Amino acid sequence: MASHDQSYRAGQADGRAREKGEQMKDNMKDKAEAAKQKTNETAEEAKDKTYQAAQAAKERTKESAESDKKKTKETAQSAKENAEEAKEKTGGILQQTGEKMKNMAQGAADAVKHTFGMADADEDEDNYPHRRDANY
Repeated sequence: MASHDQSYRAGQADGRAREKGEQMKDNMKDKAEAAKQKTNETAEEAKDKTYQAAQAAKERTKESAESDKKKTKETAQSAKENAEEAKEKTGGILQQTGEKMKNMAQGAADAVKHTFGMADADEDEDNYPHRRDANY
């Protein structure tokens, strides 16, 4: 009977070993599923953080571009105003210079006319008032 008893015990041991193997297999399957789930969650969190960082960078870039555009526009306007002021100032200087040159040329022409005796009596009196009293 020992062999029947040994066979029975061997069968029980085999059954327990199989059951234990199934339990370990199920346990490993559960742990693998949990690890897979945790990996997916971590990847999703990383994806969300990357997206948020990209959106923040995009917004900062947009704000910076708008700020630069505004500064450029202000600088251009200021340059335009400065150019207009310089143009007006230069125009005024050129006008004054032109008037001075005209007056100098007229004075030289009057002096030449007077020197050669071609000046009218009116021009003589206006330009050389001391001659009214002098007799030549």
